[in-house]
Amino acid sequence: MARIAALFPGQGSQSVGMGHDLADRWPTAATVFTDIDNGLEYDLSELCWNGPEEELRLTTNTQPALLTHSVAAWKVLVEHGFRAEAAAGHSLGEYSAVVAAGGLGAVSAARTVRERGRLMQQAVPVGRGAMAAILGLDDEVVRAVCDEITTETGEAVVPANFNSPGQVVIAGGAAAVARAIDVLKARGARRALPLPVSAPFHSPLMAPARAGLAPTLRGLEFSVLGFPVYRNIDASPVTMPEAVCDGLIKQVDSPVLWTQTIERLRSDGFDTFVEIGAGNVLCGLVKRIDRAATCYPAGTVETIEKVIEHLVG
Repeated sequence: MARIAALFPGQGSQSVGMGHDLADRWPTAATVFTDIDNGLEYDLSELCWNGPEEELRLTTNTQPALLTHSVAAWKVLVEHGFRAEAAAGHSLGEYSAVVAAGGLGAVSAARTVRERGRLMQQAVPVGRGAMAAILGLDDEVVRAVCDEITTETGEAVVPANFNSPGQVVIAGGAAAVARAIDVLKARGARRALPLPVSAPFHSPLMAPARAGLAPTLRGLEFSVLGFPVYRNIDASPVTMPEAVCDGLIKQVDSPVLWTQTIERLRSDGFDTFVEIGAGNVLCGLVKRIDRAATCYPAGTVETIEKVIEHLVG
């Protein structure tokens, strides 16, 4: 029998129209959108469904939008008998995972991630930070070059996302990232691509955002999780409120250990993954990490119905 873990996407998976078909088809999904609209006192549904895209891409909007879509899809799946024994989320997606596991209400989570987005955007002036995807090098080579450039320039650049073997995202000061791109290409990177993001997420430059968000997170009433969530910061499964809160605080300026998270889930016996929410980026990463794993996207009416058919019956 399959052991199922739920995965929840982060920034970059958003698109105009997200979740509209779910709300049209299932009242459960529509209720999630309505409740979060009311909780934020803002018509997030309209932005998700009709854009404009440039406004949806703003970090303060993207984060609650993706969480809302993921929670709506999760609740529809659960309503139809879907069950998972564990969860993980990529960056922002860790909040969706905590909501799915019963640790936090959807409206509280949406308010929190909106504030998280605001603080992350404010931490570094636009143009001062950057991120880049590095393809085709071992993690340790990327880490060593980042250390070298940080020492050389006096400006931090670090691995920010360990997404899959041979795919690492770096983040830091704009000049340091640009220098690291040149050096990594010279060291054999297949590609080194600047990313169209507004801030250097998951880098030491996010320390002000972490400090700003910590009191908000500590002020929330987390419940004991109904199943483990594997944390971004150390790939460890947690269920207790203090450990969940600690992980969400630290992940703001710590790297996302996604490769290690999927490897830990696989070693713990999970063979089937369901990416719940927008897009299918995480399913692609799962297959790069372990070709033997199975992953289903579940963010549209069509893909959710397939999951119900194959995993619920």
